[in-house]
Amino acid sequence: VMVWAATSIVAQSPRRDGRWEVKIEMEMAGMTVPPQTAMQCVTKEEAADPQKAMPQGGRGTPNNCKVGDYKMDGNKVTWSVACDQMTGAGEFIYSPDTDTGTMRMKSQGREMTMKYAGKRLGDCTK
Repeated sequence: VMVWAATSIVAQSPRRDGRWEVKIEMEMAGMTVPPQTAMQCVTKEEAADPQKAMPQGGRGTPNNCKVGDYKMDGNKVTWSVACDQMTGAGEFIYSPDTDTGTMRMKSQGREMTMKYAGKRLGDCTK
């Protein structure tokens, strides 16, 4: 549900534009959700500006979230996010054709951890 917001928050250099396959693993309250795989086309604009990559609503995604503490140190990106009833923090590490990351969210006393593994498949096709 909140997965798409998390994958899009961190799209900024050193991430490359192009067609990416992202595998997402989620754990909540001791339960592991089966991994999901999503395809994402990252444009040059999205790769350069993380705010343009933020979802503007959509299925289950709160559009009242604010990203803060955004820091880039070499190929490592960290941030925090705050919504009405949810807070969290994340970290991504990029290489030219892969990325890995973790995001931890807390809502109403429940914690959720999401792990990401992305690989660049090539250029976006229209």
